[in-house]
Amino acid sequence: MPIKSKFFLAVIVIFSLMPLLVIIASWGFESLSIWNHYLGERFLDSLLFRWISHTLFLCVGVAIGVSFLGVSLALFVSFYDFPLRRFFSWSLMLPLAMPAYVMAFVYLGIFDFSGPVQQFLKGLFGNSYSFFQVRNGGSAIIVFSLVLYPYVYMLARSSFLQQGQNTIQAAQTLGFSPFQALIKVALPICRPAIIAGIALALMETLADFGAVSVFSFDTFTTAIYKSWYDFKNIHASGQIASLLLMFVLIMIVLEKRSRANASYRQQNISTQQLMQTSKLKQLIMTGFCLLIFSLSFILPVAQLIVWFIKKSDFFFDPRYFKWVGNTLTLGLLAACLTLVIATFLAWINQQFVQTKIWIAISTLGYALPSSILAIAIMMLFAGIDHSVFIPIQTALELPVKPILLGSVFALIIAYAIRFNAVAFGPMNSGFGSIRPSITEAGLLLGSSGFTLFRRIHLPILRPSVYTAFLLVLVDTMKEMPATLLMRPYGWDTLAVKIFEYTSEGEWELAAVPALTLVCAGLIPVIFLVSKSQKS
Repeated sequence: MPIKSKFFLAVIVIFSLMPLLVIIASWGFESLSIWNHYLGERFLDSLLFRWISHTLFLCVGVAIGVSFLGVSLALFVSFYDFPLRRFFSWSLMLPLAMPAYVMAFVYLGIFDFSGPVQQFLKGLFGNSYSFFQVRNGGSAIIVFSLVLYPYVYMLARSSFLQQGQNTIQAAQTLGFSPFQALIKVALPICRPAIIAGIALALMETLADFGAVSVFSFDTFTTAIYKSWYDFKNIHASGQIASLLLMFVLIMIVLEKRSRANASYRQQNISTQQLMQTSKLKQLIMTGFCLLIFSLSFILPVAQLIVWFIKKSDFFFDPRYFKWVGNTLTLGLLAACLTLVIATFLAWINQQFVQTKIWIAISTLGYALPSSILAIAIMMLFAGIDHSVFIPIQTALELPVKPILLGSVFALIIAYAIRFNAVAFGPMNSGFGSIRPSITEAGLLLGSSGFTLFRRIHLPILRPSVYTAFLLVLVDTMKEMPATLLMRPYGWDTLAVKIFEYTSEGEWELAAVPALTLVCAGLIPVIFLVSKSQKS
């Protein structure tokens, strides 16, 4: 490998490992007074126990919810014929465009004690009506399940379609009914895909801050935010982040062990013969798919549109365009930097076999909640500011202020580490599709190095480049925890304003930036749907 490539790879690996090392190093700083507050006099009544129990409760509930919804919906559209099946086969993926924190404030606005549902019930039953509580962990689990089930649905459906009807027919020859064949044969073969989908959903759940804060359900992510903003103690935030990191690592280990020593083989087929069933069962499947699609997409989008119309004049407010500009600026900068890094990693991954482990480390950031990355980078840059830049400013009698901490540069670095894996996937797939003979022909014609990449590889990679750039751009625009913690002063984004308005109960004002983000999120989802339909 050329020396320059080794240098760039080393820099990327160091920055990717930096969050882990900085978070671990946070325990070298004393935060006794804050931890006395967190632990209290009795552990079972302490804040720490509440964070642990709430996080566990949330993970278990979301795992059950997304597995039930994703698997059942995938079974229906993959094996059964019923009305609107073709429509539901792709529309059930649209909730991926809905950020969890947007879904959360929409449902809170609809079902809270001052919302239309409970006000209708109060008018119906009078003073005898007792309000039901929405701000709790159960509501958070429902919202996460509705938003994140497409991860399980997409992977399970792909696995079911690969099995095809041959698997079911083979099971029926052994005496199984069609339903028994699905449960006892098709479903176990789909187990790796289901587990992978659940793992992705739980990663998003652990990384979330907006939805749990809307429902006033404290988890480790809300604790990290409060430790920084309420106590201004970045080291305590880092120590809490390390506990959240333990949850992530335990989940990764459990996911790997659950698939250990298991071997699954599937046969790709070109046709799929759907099973026929009674009219009643067809209506039940259509109704179930319609119910989930309505709750996860139609209802929240319709409510956002209603609120948007009420505050449509706010759409023309100069502040709104400033937030859009800030969001796009951060997204474009992060997408460009991440794309360059991912392209370099994908190139060396195809060229040099010995770099596999280093590339795996470089793409580790997506497995880490963004709140952990934000605290780690803030701790690192705060240390650099206090040891390097502030002494220089003091010596030169300049105004003393942090240079790196709270800068756009720090935020872009966090985005690049977090979403590097998102861009690496399409780019690595694109490089893998380039035949060696094409590269050899370019070399024979006198092209090499960057010239070979620019004139030969880049035109072929253009679809992968568009995909990677778009995915990182939209993910960055929707990112909330890192932006809340690290944004420069005055750099409010759409996600930040959604959080601020929902914190004040201003649902109608929050609908304007929320609907903008949902529309932006639909772009990559529609792209994925089109690719899925072609496949």
